Amino acid sequence: MEEYGGVTFREGGAPAELSPKRQAHTVGSPFAANSDYFAPSEKPFMINFRVADLDTLLAQLRREGVKVDERTEKSEFGYFGWAIDPEGNRIELWEPPEIQTASP
Repeated sequence: MEEYGGVTFREGGAPAELSPKRQAHTVGSPFAANSDYFAPSEKPFMINFRVADLDTLLAQLRREGVKVDERTEKSEFGYFGWAIDPEGNRIELWEPPEIQTASP
């Protein structure tokens, strides 16, 4: 358990050439039952994908007709954007701070 209440599963045995910042991990993080963080999805979960260039990916998704949230968010945790998949699931796209581009 982490201090914030979630669970982190870190990938073990990563090759020596990978820095600890780039090792893969899976996180499970609970939200309050009445949270609207997953809206407009009606699903009680959200999947988060790490991306290398959020602005380019969001532009590509828009060109392909994917429903993309116009809002993005930058913080010390990275750069975030959101989209809705064809089944109505909210998808969070995360560009970690160590690879953030110089986008506005």
